[in-house]
Amino acid sequence: MSPKSKPDAASRTFSAMSRYAAIPLRAIAGGGLLQHGYAKVIKGPEAFASILQSLHVPFPHLSAYLTISVELLGGVALLLGAFVALVSIPAIVVLLTAMFTVHLPYGFSSIKLQAVVDGRAQFGPPGYECDLLYIGCILALVFLGPSEWSIDRYRLRERNV
Repeated sequence: MSPKSKPDAASRTFSAMSRYAAIPLRAIAGGGLLQHGYAKVIKGPEAFASILQSLHVPFPHLSAYLTISVELLGGVALLLGAFVALVSIPAIVVLLTAMFTVHLPYGFSSIKLQAVVDGRAQFGPPGYECDLLYIGCILALVFLGPSEWSIDRYRLRERNV
């Protein structure tokens, strides 16, 4: 495109829409982490600590509470777009830990059809596919930087005023 030519309508539309690219990523990554943390709270942190202990995770009770905290607080922070770069570090550590201690032996795929019983699909343990998808969403949020409708955008704007 020459310096004097104007971008076409499609380019302008995509440019305008790209400002909002982080919103679905925040919904997926933040909502997913929040749901996983909430499930652990509902079942009881002690139940999760028992699972970690059987997997020989060091300090299973401490690890359980830290994981639940990262998932709940990190999930809310990602949903709101608050401190995304900072929150991404413990969130990715939790996801990598889950990937290497739980999901890796089951392979890549998160869907393992075992059987169909009474017209309903029965699935086996998930692989590490979802862990990688969450990590990808979180890294994309970090690389995109503060975006529309995020606390980071307003927080950094206020600091620069």
